[in-house]
Amino acid sequence: MPAIKFHLNGELIQKTSGQSLAELASDLELTKKKFAIEMNGEIIPKSLHASTLIEEGAVIEIVHAVGGG
Repeated sequence: MPAIKFHLNGELIQKTSGQSLAELASDLELTKKKFAIEMNGEIIPKSLHASTLIEEGAVIEIVHAVGGG
């Protein structure tokens, strides 16, 4: 499969095309953590992560909850 480039939390990333947001979260070992994904300025509901493919040139921000006081 061809590769695509996109920005992840400000860093230019290159991955195989056809990857979903769920696969990206798994690659980043976030699946057991509380996190949110924004792509191109829109929050993507967790129920859509598996069906939402990363597009060439996408701007993705991932934030996850950190405990503390």
